[in-house]
Amino acid sequence: MKIKKFIAPSMPEAMKKIREELGHDAVILNSREIVSGGFLGFFTKKNIEVIAAIDRTPTIKRPTPKKQQMNEGRMELPGVLQQKKQMVTQEHSQEKLIKEIEHLKTLVTSIATNEVNPEREYPEPFQTINNLLEDQEVAKQLRLQTMKHLLRKWYEKDQVETKKEEVIEWLKAYLLDSIRDIPMGGITFTKRFVNIVGPTGVGKTTTIAKLAAHSVLKKHKKVALITTDTYRIAAVEQLKTYAKILNIPLEVAYSIEDFKKAKDQFSKYDLVLVDSAGRNFRNPLYVEELQNVIDFTDEVETYLVLALTSKYRDMEAIYEKFSLIHIDKVIFTKKDETSYYGSMLTFVQKNKVGIAYITDGQNVPDDITEGSGQAIVNSIVEVKNDE
Repeated sequence: MKIKKFIAPSMPEAMKKIREELGHDAVILNSREIVSGGFLGFFTKKNIEVIAAIDRTPTIKRPTPKKQQMNEGRMELPGVLQQKKQMVTQEHSQEKLIKEIEHLKTLVTSIATNEVNPEREYPEPFQTINNLLEDQEVAKQLRLQTMKHLLRKWYEKDQVETKKEEVIEWLKAYLLDSIRDIPMGGITFTKRFVNIVGPTGVGKTTTIAKLAAHSVLKKHKKVALITTDTYRIAAVEQLKTYAKILNIPLEVAYSIEDFKKAKDQFSKYDLVLVDSAGRNFRNPLYVEELQNVIDFTDEVETYLVLALTSKYRDMEAIYEKFSLIHIDKVIFTKKDETSYYGSMLTFVQKNKVGIAYITDGQNVPDDITEGSGQAIVNSIVEVKNDE
């Protein structure tokens, strides 16, 4: 099938162009009035835009069956039977083609009028793409916007026969563009203090150890640790173990005075990682308590740790509670424990907050990568697409 757009001053002239280029069997899919030219709203010119389609498959002429009388009755020759079979097959194909054209017309009309029915079935490979985004738990609104963009691009390409690989590239480009302006990436060492906050059970302490090891072993920075998570003895002991292995100092701050003292002590260090208590994130009093323990100044950058195994609604609830303090970026953990990554894209796009790091295991200092738009898109598209 070939689809083409025609623009003419009037419908009769548009029909003439369609007949000349596509023939008399062309089908009108959609038509609308457009305005072009002019200056400051004056001297505009009205035209008619018509979308027409034609089936590329040549029509098979109906053969006239030849019959001969044999014995007492009339029997059809084998060639005639074959011709009849072809006729029936052709009629079936024409009915199917008409249905496809009607479906295409509906899709094009929905795009033109900015109305997309979420329950509508898309033609392949677009239905597969829609299923992928839905399965990856990409937010409904973003999914519909993405499908609308892909269908419009398909229409503008002026042909139906588009390879799946090409549509996948369209998808990647669109998703990447939707978060292109949101800052991504990890520690830049422009601020001496990086405050790590988050609820219990998201792997916050292990993540801090990875950041410390990465900064010491790969960036060759002078690093120190401060923990205010005095409610979990195990967390303090775990950090002490990591600090001992990396040969870096660790101070425990029970109050704002302790924190300021540790801050002065580490004034000559390139980076100070602060482990904040992760308990009771739903309690506003706890988050306010963080502000009493940690001196949030221009020297501090704050990362919120979230687990990809959490429900998206829980992520939003955590972010809302911790937003009482400014969140610069997020760290997503436990990527290796799930196969669904749409929450990263939805979270970033909705809250306009970038990703500093993504972790996918327990190995220190490995199993951590810097966040990027490409990493998010690849996680959603390539993994499931390869299965």
